[in-house]
Amino acid sequence: MSTVAIIVIVIVVLAILAVLAIAGGRKRRQDFERRREEAGEHRRRAAEHQLEADRDAAAADERAARARREAAEAEARARQAEQSQAQAQEAEQRAAEIDPDSDGDGRDELRSRHEEREERR
Repeated sequence: MSTVAIIVIVIVVLAILAVLAIAGGRKRRQDFERRREEAGEHRRRAAEHQLEADRDAAAADERAARARREAAEAEARARQAEQSQAQAQEAEQRAAEIDPDSDGDGRDELRSRHEEREERR
């Protein structure tokens, strides 16, 4: 084989390799771009899910705070009712002590009031 033929073959091989390298680089860039777009879509969906989770958490916190407020109000009303009941019992007992028609310990009146409450239930 002549030297010219060898040089032509080497040039053709180098040209083919150059074309393959360029095509491979282009394909790799396209793959990277496609993966970037896919990653961007995943990030967008993740942001949407995070926003929804944040909203749900805020709503849950609000409901929990409302429940705590209502529980505190209920406890305050229960304490107030207990105090009112204690005051009523003290007043009833004092009335029984003062009333000349009572036996003095107020049990008759308390017993009848208790029976009335049971009948209403």
